[in-house]
Amino acid sequence: MACILKRGPVLAVTSVSVFFFLIVLRLINEVNFLRLLTCFGQTGSGCAPVSEFQRQALTHHGGYINIKTREPLHIYCDLCAIVSSSGQMTGQKMGHEIDQSSCIWRMNNSPTKGYSEDVGEKTTVRVVSHTSVPLLLKNPDYFFKETNNTIYVIWGPFRNMREDGKGIVYNMLKRTAEKYSNAKIYITTEKRMDYCDFIFKEETGRDRVQSGSYLSTGWFTLILAIEACNKIHVYGMINDTYCRMEGSRKVPYHYYEPGRFECEEYLLHENAPYGGHRFITEKRVFAKWSKQHNITFTHPDWTV
Repeated sequence: MACILKRGPVLAVTSVSVFFFLIVLRLINEVNFLRLLTCFGQTGSGCAPVSEFQRQALTHHGGYINIKTREPLHIYCDLCAIVSSSGQMTGQKMGHEIDQSSCIWRMNNSPTKGYSEDVGEKTTVRVVSHTSVPLLLKNPDYFFKETNNTIYVIWGPFRNMREDGKGIVYNMLKRTAEKYSNAKIYITTEKRMDYCDFIFKEETGRDRVQSGSYLSTGWFTLILAIEACNKIHVYGMINDTYCRMEGSRKVPYHYYEPGRFECEEYLLHENAPYGGHRFITEKRVFAKWSKQHNITFTHPDWTV
């Protein structure tokens, strides 16, 4: 009888111990996650690079929600190749090297068919602006059926992504997810959008809304990739001084669209009083991040 009486408290203590262990484990994970998010632009021991083990523990990205299942995004890659949509990619013949990477990231509706020698064939993650969703839907079978292993991350403001029936882009994506049941479509949360605005202000000292600008898809791509990738290799993205350098290549803004030229587009947006992207300002920030994280820029090479 005495043994039976003793077993109850032992089991109770064990259960309590396990319960508190799980709480501590969760708190450690959340603290590391918040630490990673707040290390943009910071130096010192408090923002030392996280270990591979820590990164694998941070594969849960709560700022991105599956439009169908409502589950958060889970992704971790060793080497990420981020392929720019720039005309700088034309003639580079980097397709084979790009496809050897652990994960290949592309932006908006940049195609691979017909350009694979330069940009590769595989796509792991495609980060898409709300304004580019209609371009994807011009060829939905290709984007959401043929390449159904691709993870789509769609960013956009609340007015277009709201879920009460009034979000035009959200409604498009919802119908697409219903039609293509295997499509992996994630949307940024409103909190995540605010966070990306916060990072812009922290890094530039300028309020995005007050400055009359919009963040680029490259901005959202880099922020997510820094969290999800151990190493990052960016192909075909120019730096903030490129357009002022003698001998710089005059290339199309997009490798798949003739007409507009890259530097002309960059300068137009940078100086627009309202409604432009601050491409040059963003690239200056990216150069800073490359020193703090394991990021390499090539084609053209960056000196940072």
